[in-house]
Amino acid sequence: MFRNLSKYALLFLFLSLSGFIFLLRNIHTVESWNCHTISALYQLQTRIQSSLLSANLPTYNPNLTFCAHLGQKPSADEELEERYLLNSIKWPGPPPRFAPPTLRHTSDPVHSFFTILPSKGRREWRLGDQLEALVQIHDFQGRPKRYGGDFLLARLHSPELGAGVAGTVVDHRNGIYSAFFPLLWVGPAQVEVTLVHSSEAVAVLKHLREHRPDRVFFKSLFRLGFLSETTVCNMCLPPDQQPLCNYTDLYTGEPWYCYKPKMLSCDTRINHAKGGYLKHLLSNKEALLFQSGVNIKVQIRASGRDRIDVLPPEADNGDKESSVAPVQLTPSGHYFNSSWRPSGGPALRRFEDSAAVTQCLRNKVINMYGDSTVRQWFEYFLTFAPGIKEINLHSPKNVGPFMAVDTTHNILLKYRCHGPPIRFSTVLSSELRYVSNELDGLSGGPNTVVVLSIWAHFSTFPVEVYVRRLRHIRRAVLRLLGRAPGTLVVIRSANLQALDPEVSLYNSDWYSLQLDTVLKAMFRGLDVLMVDAWEMSLAHHLPHALHPPQAIVQNMIGTLLSYICPETKPSQE
Repeated sequence: MFRNLSKYALLFLFLSLSGFIFLLRNIHTVESWNCHTISALYQLQTRIQSSLLSANLPTYNPNLTFCAHLGQKPSADEELEERYLLNSIKWPGPPPRFAPPTLRHTSDPVHSFFTILPSKGRREWRLGDQLEALVQIHDFQGRPKRYGGDFLLARLHSPELGAGVAGTVVDHRNGIYSAFFPLLWVGPAQVEVTLVHSSEAVAVLKHLREHRPDRVFFKSLFRLGFLSETTVCNMCLPPDQQPLCNYTDLYTGEPWYCYKPKMLSCDTRINHAKGGYLKHLLSNKEALLFQSGVNIKVQIRASGRDRIDVLPPEADNGDKESSVAPVQLTPSGHYFNSSWRPSGGPALRRFEDSAAVTQCLRNKVINMYGDSTVRQWFEYFLTFAPGIKEINLHSPKNVGPFMAVDTTHNILLKYRCHGPPIRFSTVLSSELRYVSNELDGLSGGPNTVVVLSIWAHFSTFPVEVYVRRLRHIRRAVLRLLGRAPGTLVVIRSANLQALDPEVSLYNSDWYSLQLDTVLKAMFRGLDVLMVDAWEMSLAHHLPHALHPPQAIVQNMIGTLLSYICPETKPSQE
C-alpha cells in the first residue's frame, strides 16, 4: 500500500513540475488571460458594491449635529465673526412649538397679493425715486398669515427696454412684506414678486441643513492590485459605527473621512465621487410643502396695477423737501438694453468680439478655482475666443483640471475644482486640492488673475462649515495680496436656479441666499472684486438655472473683463 502511495507521490510531483515549467514558458499569455478575467470580475464587483453602497449608509441621530464643529478651533475673533454672520442670516419662522401645519394653513401664492403704494408727496414716480410694493401673504383658505418667514423674490423690470433690477424684501414678521425698488431708468417698469418657499417649507429646510448633512453622500474607491472596495465618505461620519480613514487636510485642517475598507488600508484610496442623494427625507405632510406650480417659485398676483411709468427727474427741485427713503437700497447694478450696468466700481466695457477679449487677456494668467459655475466661464472663453486652445490633459469631462493657451498672445487659462465636498462624478484623489493651498502656491503679480466661485456644493451642510472654508480661503487671499499686491482677485457669487421638489431639498435658493450673504460679508472691505451673480440672475428675464443662460454669462464675463482691463480715462493736459 505504501509503495503505491509513493508511486502516486512521484507522479504528482512530476505533473506539478511540468505544470510549473509550462507556466514559466507561457507566463505572458497567462497574464493576459488573467488580466481580462480579473477585469471582468472587478467590473462585476464594482457594480455589486455600488448597488449595496446605499444600503450600508451610516445612521445619523437626528437630535445631534456635530458636522459644524469639526476642523481647527477658531480664534476668539473668528468665533465673534461667526456669531455675527450667523445672526445676520437668522431667519424668522413659525411661532415656537408650532405644530406641523396642514397644507391649507400654509402660504398660498394664489390667495396672496401685492399692492404698489402711491408715491409719497406726489402722484408720479421719477428717476431716482424709490418704489414700494406691499405684499400680503394668505394661506390656502384665503386667510391672512400672522407670522413671517416666507422666502420671497422681487424684481422690477421692463421688457420693452431690456431693463431689470433686483428688489429688496423686508419681512415685517406678521404676514406682511415690503418690496423696495430703486427707479433707475425712464419709461415703463413692472413689479414682479415670487413666493419661492413658504415659511413652513423654510423651517423644514433649516432642519435638514442642521441635522441631515448626509442627504448627499459621497464614496471613494480603494484598490490594491486586483482587490478593490468602495466605502462611504463625507465631511462628518458617525465615528461609532465603523473604523474611519482620516483625510483631514494637513495645512487647513479641513476634515474629510471615509469608512475604512474591510481588507485594504486607508492609503489605497484612488478617487472621490458623488455617491447619490438620499430619498424619503420628508413626511407625507412635509412633502406637500414642496410642490411645483403650487408653492415652489410661483408668482404672486397684483391687487390693482403692477406697472408704473417712470418720468425724468424734475428740472428744478431745490425748493422741494427731499423725502428720506425708508430702506437704503444699494443694488450692485441693473440691466438696461439687456446690458449690465454696475452701480459702483469700474464702468462696464463692451467686448463685442473675440479680438477685444484676446487683447484684454494678452500676457495674462487666469486661474479659476471652484465649482461648475466658474467652469462655465472657462468653457465660455474657449467658445468666444477661438484663439485660446485647450490642452488635452486627459482629465475627466466636466471635472478637470483643465488648461488652455493662446501662444500668440501669451494667454494661459486654467481651471481646477475645489476640494471636497464636491459632487462631481469622479475625481482622482491626487487631484483633490483645497483652494487655499492652491493660492499659497501662486507667485501672483500684475499679470495674474484669480477667479473664485465656491458655494453650490456646500448647501447641504451647516453654515459654519462654509464659514470655515471661506476663512481659510480668505487667509490665503490676504497672503497672496501681501506678497504680490498687483494680483487681481475676483469672486463670483451664488446665483438662482431652477427648483423642483427634489432639488429644493439639496440646492434650494434659500440655501444659496444664506451662503451668498455670508460670502459677501466675509470678503467685504478686502482688495477683491465681486461679480454679483445673484442680482444678475434675479434682475434678468431669462429663467433661473444653476448654469445661467449665455446672455447672463456674457454680462458676467463682461464684468470680469472690465475688472481686468478697466476703461482708461483720457489724461487732461
